[in-house]
Amino acid sequence: VISFHSLEDRAVKRFLQKAAKAPATNRRLPPGANDFVPTLRLVGRYEADETELTQNPRARSARLRVAERLADHSARLH
Repeated sequence: VISFHSLEDRAVKRFLQKAAKAPATNRRLPPGANDFVPTLRLVGRYEADETELTQNPRARSARLRVAERLADHSARLH
């Protein structure tokens, strides 16, 4: 996902983290209530390097966040 503003980047980051990382556990919940199965694996965040910035100065605000889909969980919805 490419974002060009910090607010967009924050929303993308939170969405990807929610799908990739287990939420905080709560000891008051019954065992098994937090059976989290990640659907994404975070690959990384990339920004334009110096050579790209000299050729395209507007690229300085762009952020590319990459995630890999781990499994197809669409069967759960039915």
